[in-house]
Amino acid sequence: MTEATELAERAGDRDPRIGLRAVAALRRLLEQLEAVQVRSARAQGWSWQEIAAELGVSRQAVHKKHGRR
Repeated sequence: MTEATELAERAGDRDPRIGLRAVAALRRLLEQLEAVQVRSARAQGWSWQEIAAELGVSRQAVHKKHGRR
C-alpha cells in the first residue's frame, strides 16, 4: 500500500486525532506534488495561464504561489 493510500484510510478514522493528523499529512503531500508538477510544466514551456487553467485557479494565484521557486 502506498503512503497516500494509507493516509487516505487514516483520514476516515473514527478517532479525530488520527484523522486530523492524516489530513494534515495529505495536505503536505498534495503541496509537494503540486510543486513538482508546476516545475515540470514550466520546464516544458507552459505558461502560468496554462498551469492555472489546469489547477482551476487564477494565473496570479499560481504565479504568486510558485513563481519564486
